[in-house]
Amino acid sequence: MTLQQTSQTQPTPLLRDRLDPQRWADVVRVPASSPLRTAVARAVITRALRRLPLRVVMGGQVLGLGGPLLVVHDPEAFTARLAADGLIGFGESYQAGEWDAPDLPGALTVMAEQLTTLVPPALQRLRRLWERRQPDDANGEDAARENIRAHYDLSNDLFRLFLDDSLTYSSAVFPQLPARWAELEPAQHAKTDRLLDLAGVGPGSRVLEIGTGWGELCVRAARRGATVLSLTLSTEQLALARDRVRAAGFADAVEIRLQDYRRLDPVRDGRFDAVLSVEMIEAVGVEFWPAYFRAIDAMLAPGGRVALQAITMPHDRLLATRRTYTWIHKYIFPGGMLPSNEAVDAVTRTHTDLRVTGSDGFGEHYAETLRLWRERFTAHAAQLAGLGFDEAFRRMWTLYLAYSEAGFRSGYLDVRQIQLTREGRA
Repeated sequence: MTLQQTSQTQPTPLLRDRLDPQRWADVVRVPASSPLRTAVARAVITRALRRLPLRVVMGGQVLGLGGPLLVVHDPEAFTARLAADGLIGFGESYQAGEWDAPDLPGALTVMAEQLTTLVPPALQRLRRLWERRQPDDANGEDAARENIRAHYDLSNDLFRLFLDDSLTYSSAVFPQLPARWAELEPAQHAKTDRLLDLAGVGPGSRVLEIGTGWGELCVRAARRGATVLSLTLSTEQLALARDRVRAAGFADAVEIRLQDYRRLDPVRDGRFDAVLSVEMIEAVGVEFWPAYFRAIDAMLAPGGRVALQAITMPHDRLLATRRTYTWIHKYIFPGGMLPSNEAVDAVTRTHTDLRVTGSDGFGEHYAETLRLWRERFTAHAAQLAGLGFDEAFRRMWTLYLAYSEAGFRSGYLDVRQIQLTREGRA
């Protein structure tokens, strides 16, 4: 494919001019920036792009060392957004149709691999002077409810567009890689069964699940003869999960509540042989990690086990970005923060009697899971309008899925199944 053909197949750079300015105020508006800041941003961006294994077409120039193609349709707007808002501006520029990449996850993977070297060290030390900070109390009980609703209550039909029939919205574990769509649902079952095994769930087990999703773990635990209490903050997930549990014939074995984990009470609710939580800690917030693990510790019966599935990031990046407000926070997961292995170990040691007694990473499987979701989402994109979602939303979610895939392909992110017990308790 020639550059001319590639450019002709890209969306118009004037997409932002066709968007609802109330719904997409910051996407429609190209921010103003001081001449000095714009000049610095242009120099930093040009320097970074020249050193990357990408082929970047921008303003009549071809930059980079060769690799995945990235076409900047509106260099002035692209530069202004990065100058004003960094990576938030980078994401909004994509939503606005100001740049494109035929292989979006490939281009983003290159950037993720070079993330810590894109900005010169001198400018990195000044980042706190301009970067946005997460709002205070971003994960209190009221805020947590709004954060969950902002993502999971968008529409059950939206998630049905790209998830398999198990409606499992977390990493699968495949028998081999690369994976095919037909293998996704069995791989999701395999992931859930591994977690249930890790927690020792069997006939007669009392199971607590923090973060219901759409009820898949509840059903598989009940099939083993367990009774389950599951908590969610999503009204959309609550209704569908209850329907799925009833349809599977386990209404008497599974109770699903619209309840915050901080409202658990071992006197009222009893204690549990197994506590499970699948990719829920990412929504808890750094300041509430101690409360989250204390709640788990309080609800775990003597001899019980905890099994978590968690997306993790390197500890040095956690320390550098733990208060940073990002594009993901603004548009996808408000209030979210990924832990590191070291953070999980430190928080549990400091605040609970729990200890990490098993940890297994499989980030490459998440990259494949996300690829399958993204391809399915793209294939069903024509149905988005009927659900009330426009082109900027489609591009936003395409970027989110590709951005996440790139994080795992580059090794910047990992996903782990973590076992916690009270072994070694003094």
